[in-house]
Amino acid sequence: MRIFQSRSFERKAKKISAQEKGILDKEIRKIADNLSIGDEKKGDLRGIFIHKFKMKTAEYLLAYRVTGKDLELIMLGPHENYYRDLKNYLKSR
Repeated sequence: MRIFQSRSFERKAKKISAQEKGILDKEIRKIADNLSIGDEKKGDLRGIFIHKFKMKTAEYLLAYRVTGKDLELIMLGPHENYYRDLKNYLKSR
């Protein structure tokens, strides 16, 4: 399995601290081990899975998509305006 990062995910991941990156890496490994760990969305976001996890005190959401045997990490961020930003990002692609 290959894991790809979108440009949006890459920018957000670059800004977090080293300790938070360790937490993020563990969560990505969980997703890679069990692709159905996240909740699949409906409607405009069909085919997108959202995995929720805690990073320090805030709850973060990680959007990903499975294409064949590949895993694409789409977006990372806190819950505030997350789905709006995710829709806008997917429309602009």
